[in-house]
Amino acid sequence: MEEELKCPVCGSLFREPIILPCSHNVCLPCARTIAVQTPDGEQHLPQPLLLSRGSGLPAGAAAAPSLEHDAVAGPACSGAGGSAAGGLGGGAGGGGDHADKLSLYSETDSGYGSYTPSLKSPNGVRVLPMVPAPPGSSAAAARGAACSSLSLSSSSITCPQCHRSASLDHRGLRGFQRNRLLEAIVQRYQQGRGAVPGASAAAAVAICQLCDRTPPEPAATLCEQCDVLYCAACQLKCHPSRGPFAKHRLVQPPPPPAPAEAASGPTGTAQGAPSGGGSCKSPGGTGAGATGGSTARKFPTCPEHEMENYSMYCVSCRTPVCYLCLEEGRHAKHEVKPLGAMWKQHKAQLSQALNGVSDKAKEAKEFLVQLKNILQQIQENGLDYEACLVAQCDALVDALTRQKAKLLTKVTKEREHKLKMVWDQINHCTLKLRQSTGLMEYCLEVIKENDPSGFLQISDALIKRVQVSQEQWVKGALEPKVSAEFDLTLDSEPLLQAIHQLDFIQMKCRVPPVPLLQLEKCCTRNNSVTLAWRMPPFTHSPVDGYILELDDGAGGQFREVYVGKETLCTIDGLHFNSTYNARVKAFNSSGVGPYSKTVVLQTSDVAWFTFDPNSGHRDIILSNDNQTATCSSYDDRVVLGTAAFSKGVHYWELHVDRYDNHPDPAFGVARASVVKDMMLGKDDKAWAMYVDNNRSWFMHCNSHTNRTEGGVCKGATVGVLLDLNKHTLTFFINGQQQGPTAFSHVDGVFMPALSLNRNVQVTLHTGLEVPTNLGRPKLSGN
Repeated sequence: MEEELKCPVCGSLFREPIILPCSHNVCLPCARTIAVQTPDGEQHLPQPLLLSRGSGLPAGAAAAPSLEHDAVAGPACSGAGGSAAGGLGGGAGGGGDHADKLSLYSETDSGYGSYTPSLKSPNGVRVLPMVPAPPGSSAAAARGAACSSLSLSSSSITCPQCHRSASLDHRGLRGFQRNRLLEAIVQRYQQGRGAVPGASAAAAVAICQLCDRTPPEPAATLCEQCDVLYCAACQLKCHPSRGPFAKHRLVQPPPPPAPAEAASGPTGTAQGAPSGGGSCKSPGGTGAGATGGSTARKFPTCPEHEMENYSMYCVSCRTPVCYLCLEEGRHAKHEVKPLGAMWKQHKAQLSQALNGVSDKAKEAKEFLVQLKNILQQIQENGLDYEACLVAQCDALVDALTRQKAKLLTKVTKEREHKLKMVWDQINHCTLKLRQSTGLMEYCLEVIKENDPSGFLQISDALIKRVQVSQEQWVKGALEPKVSAEFDLTLDSEPLLQAIHQLDFIQMKCRVPPVPLLQLEKCCTRNNSVTLAWRMPPFTHSPVDGYILELDDGAGGQFREVYVGKETLCTIDGLHFNSTYNARVKAFNSSGVGPYSKTVVLQTSDVAWFTFDPNSGHRDIILSNDNQTATCSSYDDRVVLGTAAFSKGVHYWELHVDRYDNHPDPAFGVARASVVKDMMLGKDDKAWAMYVDNNRSWFMHCNSHTNRTEGGVCKGATVGVLLDLNKHTLTFFINGQQQGPTAFSHVDGVFMPALSLNRNVQVTLHTGLEVPTNLGRPKLSGN
């Protein structure tokens, strides 16, 4: 995890880390060294644009924002930037729109600069040149000179990791949020390793952070907004109680932590935090987090309203905000959510993402064990092959002596190649595993933190990093690239004249091994089943194809349903509510391999289907996802369903949505080859009931039978019951059986069917259980 806690600039553990707009972190002291002035090509911009870019300063301000308003340069530059600070309450000026068009600092480009960083310095980042101190001047005066040299130009900082640039506003580096969560984790990590050198001396007394004396003077005050310790002299010089510093709150520096408290401080709860989850610090008094023991942590405040704590989370800007930002700030019209709820949501997302990485890390550890076993097997198998080769070559006496050396060389090269491949894979996997483990430990430490705003500052970036870490374990990354087997066979049968042509046979052709069924990809849908399989790893026998076999759904004999090279197959047209057994085997030129394990698949209990747009007459009009049908012709036209039945009991209903001018729609079943340009039942491929508003008839082969009183109208429901166990077809109208059983001795494959004209519109309802409360049949008229 230590790599996660090191600054990319100095390579040491983070000190006062800040979060750049690209979500990377950098030490605040290091950020001062990599901040740069605007490139020379942009210095020719109109002066009002340079003064007001991204900061909201008026175009007529006397001086541009200083580079920093932080622990060091901010106070030192307050004199030079005082006039600019006095104009912060003004409007944005007329140059804001132009600044956005320059793609230098705007909401549309997230504040990233548009120029390429210099590659002449480490990490490709241009370093701010230090202004030499005049003879006799102090270091603080030199820092003030450095800030003054940038007071008339805009400044930016380039991320040392992704090399994306961001412009600084009037707050300088203090405009970037401080990563308090990372800072606490670094502190806990240091204490877990033991006291760092010089820590005991530094903890003995709080010292001034701006003193140029040696040693520095003891600190007399702490500014809660600047988070800087001042002695009395430096406070009067660098942090006067006037101008923009008048609103800053100065408190007594916290006492040094006791040795026992230092070890447990970062994981404790802030003593000044109320149990009810309210405001962490009162504007009118000093919170216990500022003056308490080492377990207290100062809760972050809003950078725009420095006396207010974070209370909400802006979803649009992805940042915590206070209630004043919602009332009078730029977040007033943005979507906001409670800070605690978003904290828990992002923690859950990070935990969920960590589960995937944890699984991959576990697989990687097992994979490393597998690779080490392969190393041992390669060594053992290599020795065995060498011994076998020596025995064969010695049997061929003098004529094989010269060839023996060549063959031994080939075996050695093959072994070294395999060993090199496995070692390379071990080193690569070990590196990935170490990175993933370090990221996991860091993320777990982040999840332990109880600072919602600090967590939300880094949660999005951490979630993305965890997802990227999971994606790096791509398919095949945890599979060995080489096998421990040496596929080399020496044929000692040839004649003496062929000795110089003797060589290894690279492939030993065998029958394929047992295929492995991929149960997670095997599924059923309606009366279709889908099966998937693959060959086991380390398979060196060629595979010409596969044979998939399926039984009859009743425990009968297996039959071949697919022969080919694909490893995914879908079989349609099976029986509903049936249990099928499936198995697969592979074959090549040497023969057929053994069967796989048998997988059991259950088809759907009831049928879900729609009207088939491909089988219907061209005058049929379908809508409602092919569940509603009507016609554009005055003549009867036929449309079929998408399901086919040959076994079981099936029931579906058709609701009459429109019924005009007393037409005769027909309902029933048919073969796939039914004639579709006349009423259903007029040929020998359909069995139907046609009905008007008063009576109905059964019809097959144009034979009309069993006239029954009672018809349909708008809103009526027609039910069709196809019982292929009893081989009967029965019809119902509004829950009452219409006439006797319509047809007996019904056998074969049938599809739901319907014929209608433009005066009728019906909607199909499927997936219905067979009703048990249907009414008695009505007596037929003849």
